[in-house]
This record gives sequence, structure tokens and C-alpha cells, in this order.
Amino acid sequence: MGRPSYRVVGGGQRGFGFLGGNAPPPPDLIAILAVLVVTWAMQFLGGAAAIELFRLTPMVYQGWVWQLATYPFVGIGIGGMWGGVLFLVVLLMIYWFGRDVLWRLGRRRFWKQLAVGVLGAALTAVVVQFLIAVIGLRGVTSVPMFFMMQGQHTLFVILLAMFATLNAEATILLFFVLPMKARWFLWLEVALAFFWFTSSRDLAGFFGLCAAIFITFAGLSPGGPRQLLWRWRKRLEKLRLERRLARMRRERKLNVVDDRDRWVH
Repeated sequence: MGRPSYRVVGGGQRGFGFLGGNAPPPPDLIAILAVLVVTWAMQFLGGAAAIELFRLTPMVYQGWVWQLATYPFVGIGIGGMWGGVLFLVVLLMIYWFGRDVLWRLGRRRFWKQLAVGVLGAALTAVVVQFLIAVIGLRGVTSVPMFFMMQGQHTLFVILLAMFATLNAEATILLFFVLPMKARWFLWLEVALAFFWFTSSRDLAGFFGLCAAIFITFAGLSPGGPRQLLWRWRKRLEKLRLERRLARMRRERKLNVVDDRDRWVH
């Protein structure tokens, strides 16, 4: 089976298909979407109590540890026409980005990275919520616990972060109008999560989504998390050295010259 290609607006690159590709829909992705649709419909058809067992809830502190893995596959939404339309739009975006990522990574690596992001986000949120309880903060959230992370929310955030990391230099038309480098989607996700947090005050959910973005970015960056941390450490050391040289210029009124200059006498 041939791998699909994608068109990059103004980039002239070839890759794996946000806006193109002739490959059939990946079965894994179709299965994920089907589960989201079924569980979303169940909450309106008398099955709300059953699917609540698989959402991320305070029961996780009492031993319901499977919720750490099942929560992103339980569709969540509001009733009414607009709630259904919004749910379908999110599913469509999950399909667009998920198809590209799955064909790019392959089935095994795709599921491995998705599992790491899902578990990392859940554990981060659970720890943050525990610390909130220990500190004794009241009225922190105005929505159910971990609301920002439930269902397709976390799934979409992780898949978009995967796409943005793998295709960092690809140019995507945001809202089909505004050109944007894919790497900026990572910061856009954080910004949107923060704005959502200001209204929901779901601190644990906010940190969970941020953790999902960072874990995904680190896991798919060249060289993995270790090389990423090494590059960040080198950048920090360079910044400290530049500040030190600047301070020496001010205090001693010396013209500090880079020793790499071949014409220093």
C-alpha cells in the first residue's frame, strides 16, 4: 500500500497528508471515532451511568485506575443541535490530523506515543488535583473535576501536537484563510487551554492538557526527550554566558571579543 502525500502551502515539501493523500482511512482511527460516537450517544440514551465508569473521575483515587487510560475514548458534549455540530467538527479534525500522524508514525509507534500522552496527562491532572485538596483550596473549579480533559478534548490535543511536531515547517491555512506554520499549533493549543481555564477554573485539567502537549512534543522531537533537554540546557548555558559577557562590558568597560575571531592580536 502506497503512503499518501500532502501539499504544503508555499513550502514545496512532500509528506503524509493533512490536505491530500489517496490512502484509505486507517482502521484504527475509524475505530476510535466509532467508540467516541457510541459513547457520546449513550449519555443521551440512558447509558450515562455506564460510561461514567470510564471517564476520569475522583473514583480514580479509590482504585479505579483504568480511568487513567479510558477517559479520552468516552465522547463528551452537550445536547442540542449546536452541541452535536461542535462534536462532529472535533471528530472531523481528529480524523484529519490523526490520519496524517498514523500514516507517518505507523500503527505501533502511533499507539505507543498516544498511550504515553494519555497516561502522562491523566497522572499530571490527578497529582495536581491531589495537591489542591492537600492545600485546601475551595471553589477552584466551576465544572466537574477534570472536565477539560474528558473524551475527545485530550485526544484532539494530543493528535494536533503530534502533527505540529512531525510537520513543524509545514504551512497550514488556519480556518482555511490564515497561513500558519504547524509548529505554532503547539502554542495555540496552550493559549486556547488557558482561555478555557479562565472560565472553567479547572486547574488540574489545564495542567493535564499542557502535560499532554509537552510529553507529545518531547517524545516526537529529534533524538527524543534526552536530546531535547540537552539542547535546552545548551541554550540556557549560552544565554548565561552572553549575560556574563555583557555584565563584564558594563562593569570593566572592556571590549570583550569572541575568541573565535581569527584576527585577534
